[in-house]
Amino acid sequence: MKIRVYEPALCCNTGVCGVDLDENLVNFTADLAYLKTLGVDIERHNLANDPTVFVANDTVRTFLETAGSDGLPLTQVEGGTVMTGKYPSRDQLLRFASIDLASKPKQALNLIAANEGACCSPSGSSCC
Repeated sequence: MKIRVYEPALCCNTGVCGVDLDENLVNFTADLAYLKTLGVDIERHNLANDPTVFVANDTVRTFLETAGSDGLPLTQVEGGTVMTGKYPSRDQLLRFASIDLASKPKQALNLIAANEGACCSPSGSSCC
């Protein structure tokens, strides 16, 4: 699943810079990083740094001509617009990527019980 987020002009690629941080951008940056660890093909494009990407996409270009940059961010999934005017939440991004974490098996932590190979046995007969 290919997800693309087209953002307004920000001070840097992530918008997480300067002294006045926007909590929405901080959360969105973390959510993007998380989805990438799950193997999701997700990218964000900043109007200030990637203007040619905005022009090359007919839907995004038409959106900008109609709504202006005040209508951004715009989120597309497989080329179709799914959200405008705000950043998607982590849950929304997971849904857009067709990922259901509830159905995935939990990974075992492989912890060793205190009496199974731990440094000190429960009887106290051996200790490290």
